[in-house]
Amino acid sequence: MSQHPLVDLSRDGEVRQAKGFRQAAAALSGESLGAAYREEVAQAPRREGSGRAYIGVRTSRVGRELRAGREGEHLAQALVASHSVPEAAVALGDEESLRFLDYAVPLEAAGSSEKPIGLGRVDLLGATTGGRLVVVQMKFVPAGANRVGTGDTPLRALLEGLARCAAVKANQEVIRAEAADVFGAELSDQDPILIVLGSRRYWELCRKREAQKGAAWIQQLERLQRECEEQFGMDVRYLTIDLSGDPGWEYAEAGPKLVDMAKLAAAWEPGAGRVKPKPKPRPKTSTAPVEVIVEADLSRPPRTYSIRDSYAPGDRIAHPTLGEGVVQGGAGPGKIQVRFGERKSLLVHERA
Repeated sequence: MSQHPLVDLSRDGEVRQAKGFRQAAAALSGESLGAAYREEVAQAPRREGSGRAYIGVRTSRVGRELRAGREGEHLAQALVASHSVPEAAVALGDEESLRFLDYAVPLEAAGSSEKPIGLGRVDLLGATTGGRLVVVQMKFVPAGANRVGTGDTPLRALLEGLARCAAVKANQEVIRAEAADVFGAELSDQDPILIVLGSRRYWELCRKREAQKGAAWIQQLERLQRECEEQFGMDVRYLTIDLSGDPGWEYAEAGPKLVDMAKLAAAWEPGAGRVKPKPKPRPKTSTAPVEVIVEADLSRPPRTYSIRDSYAPGDRIAHPTLGEGVVQGGAGPGKIQVRFGERKSLLVHERA
């Protein structure tokens, strides 16, 4: 097994395919993800060993202009600017709220002797009103977009989020201490919550790629959500974010800030993962004409066949070689169809 199985799995070709990630999700289970998660925790990089912090580190700035492909980074910074204090926490449901503490939180020690793993950064780090850490894996697509970024499937987002949650859990004591120093936040030692947070357009485009509005892959992701909770206590949530306006933030001196309060909601409606059975194929109806057999008219006596005589349907004919037959009807000028038992023959009549 790889030392970083979740990171490796998130790079798998089928996981990244828009039309293949459903099958990849079906092959996973809470048990297999639990084993991979525990391995990620055990092998997680440690920044404190190199004297590097987690909170408040700015490896890059987004600037004051919106650039294509970096909208998610702008939104993350805007959320922290607008919802970092308890009074501005965003409702998370069940009388629970969420505030965003920091964005672009590094997980690896750049420039150290350790080989880069590919964990990157936590898009958003938050805390619930109960003091539980929240790792947000963000997928933002602008409202007018026609496609999702290559490989940005919901399954990949889940796996990347789990890998980053494992790194946060491994360094949770240090992160809690830093959060207390910087924000005065009292965080619990509970395992982090993972939120896969997509813009409304992101979820719409992901569902348009599959039949039945993505019901099949939604069913698999909901199953993995339940099994992660059962197998290793991981609280996974799929949410969408609603903003006022497009893009929903403006640029102040310090950087992006939301125009209005953000709202979080479920990524899809209840029952969206119910797959409808395929309708049974309709029985094929035969279009071949049904043969009508003319029975013998017993009121007319059998007649010895002669090409000079005239015959009508129902007449009985005594043929010298074919035996006795029943005239079925005309078959063109001077011709008749005659049935001799199970065999039909074409004979001539009305000839001079």
